[in-house]
Amino acid sequence: MENPDKSSSRSVANWILIGVIMLLIQVILGGITRLTGSGLSITEWNVVTGTIPPLNEPQWQREFQNYQQTPQYRLLNTDFRLSDFKFIFFWEWFHRFWARMVGVVFIVGLAYLLLKNKMKKEMIRPMIILFLLGALQGAVGWIMVKSGLTGDAIYVRPAKLALHFVFALALICYTFWFFLVLRVPPKEIINQSKLHRLTWLILAVIFFQLIFGALMAGHKAAAAAPTWPTINGDLLPSNMFEGNSFIKNLFENKIMIQFVHRLLAYLLLMLVSWWTYKVFKLKAIPSLLSKSRWLPAGMISLQILLGIGALLTSSGIVANHWVGFDWIAQLHQIAGMLFLLVMIYMLFLIRPSHANL
Repeated sequence: MENPDKSSSRSVANWILIGVIMLLIQVILGGITRLTGSGLSITEWNVVTGTIPPLNEPQWQREFQNYQQTPQYRLLNTDFRLSDFKFIFFWEWFHRFWARMVGVVFIVGLAYLLLKNKMKKEMIRPMIILFLLGALQGAVGWIMVKSGLTGDAIYVRPAKLALHFVFALALICYTFWFFLVLRVPPKEIINQSKLHRLTWLILAVIFFQLIFGALMAGHKAAAAAPTWPTINGDLLPSNMFEGNSFIKNLFENKIMIQFVHRLLAYLLLMLVSWWTYKVFKLKAIPSLLSKSRWLPAGMISLQILLGIGALLTSSGIVANHWVGFDWIAQLHQIAGMLFLLVMIYMLFLIRPSHANL
């Protein structure tokens, strides 16, 4: 007969893993919403009634009229017909609908596991944190949408898009870590302080890389320099520095943002290469690390190749049309998320020498 504690942990872990997968899909849907320019199509946040899309012509006309009051319509999409609006409405509605489904799976699953006495006392606190992080992410998402509904904004503010993206990834990482706690046995964990610190360093660089990736997306900065390995013919573009504010250039200058994004990618490639060399030099390592130690190098290589592909195809971007660039950009985002989770996995398996297992 199976140990009751082991059975409970497995049930909770399976539920958590479903949550991780649903959250990854949620971010992917967010990427599609951004690439299709759909994020500002719904101008209100109705938690309950917003679950149901318009069901008849008068309801569609009312939603379309609300959209026609936005800067995006007045400055960019004045030629939109109702059929065009329905397309962008669908992606934003589905993005929000999926977020609601994540909440339902969390609440229903938690209630079921509590009723079946599958939840141990030490699991309750992480569950509360997960719920609060999810609620915070929803609030940040609405703040982001509101930033594109006023003034002369035709898209959401890039900084708020980056914040929304980072909060989503933090939620996914926390959920994934909880899953690993429940499913990875202590015998699979290795104590290597220097390698542990190197893994943390790589994660820190990934954090900034993802921020600048979101800024690239928010500013649509790829098309500002659709060349590689140079940036419009220069290795160090002179137009990275416009005016006197370094901070403003860092977060608003498309060429500077792209330069930093590329630089961080090269730094990650070097760090991961060194990490891989160090891991393959280890002897008598646990099974899970032995089988997966090639993943960081594989993921960063794929990520960089997709990034280059996105740059080279960005000159073919067509507003409100899904083209080759959009496919590659979406795959680039997915690869970035998976690379992050791979390094979280490595951090879990590799602990400092003084760690208590």
